[in-house]
Amino acid sequence: MLMLKAAGLAAPSIDHGFFGRPGGVSTGLYAGLNCGPGSGDERASVLENRRRAAEALGGGALVTLYQVHSAEAVSVTAPWDIGNAPHADAMATNVPGIILGILTADCAPVLLADSEARVIGAAHAGWKGAIGGVTDSVIAAMEKLGAARARITAAIGPCIAQQSYEVDGAFRERFLASAAGNDTYFIPSHREGHYRFALEDYVAARLAKAGIASVEKLSTDTYAADDLYFSFRRATHRGEADYGRDLSAIHLKP
Repeated sequence: MLMLKAAGLAAPSIDHGFFGRPGGVSTGLYAGLNCGPGSGDERASVLENRRRAAEALGGGALVTLYQVHSAEAVSVTAPWDIGNAPHADAMATNVPGIILGILTADCAPVLLADSEARVIGAAHAGWKGAIGGVTDSVIAAMEKLGAARARITAAIGPCIAQQSYEVDGAFRERFLASAAGNDTYFIPSHREGHYRFALEDYVAARLAKAGIASVEKLSTDTYAADDLYFSFRRATHRGEADYGRDLSAIHLKP
């Protein structure tokens, strides 16, 4: 099983992992540890993959959201069934035994913790959520549970890298209009009128601007690592009908 760790999130009361494809039971397009119930994979395979991931984090109730590329964050007080997941893209909890999980296939997963206050958070930062402020929302949700942003550490897991993320001029203009200095996250592409967008760097900058203690980037390209990570853009370029989802999760130990 592939499970990357971020040094900044290490704490006796907290465990976490950025999982990749290896180690699961799914087959075909979803081969490996596909943890996404929104995919067309067999539900039994998805459930077994999620069980394995939760077990790797010491056991607990894994919860994931019905992600909609928003800036909405929710507080988690008790686990829910997969079919009853809130429509949101970030969450926070101070309840031991709950594992917060984010599902991605190129978007940036963000895990956060204030180990002193025993508050954790997780966010799904695609470009829409990132520019909309999903990282600000999850920090605010953590603060409501007793966290202090000056103590919060964050890590950004595997996501699409700048060299793999070509966008058009209209996409770039949205970012240039939203804040001064956003041109920093774009470089020209080989196609006229197109650019390459640094999603990970943009998300990291938003977190740093919010005043949290530290931000760690894993700088792992999901698009380029076919055997290690799922990728929506890679599946689209290949004309594949569907794709699996990687899990990033953080656990507040009992």
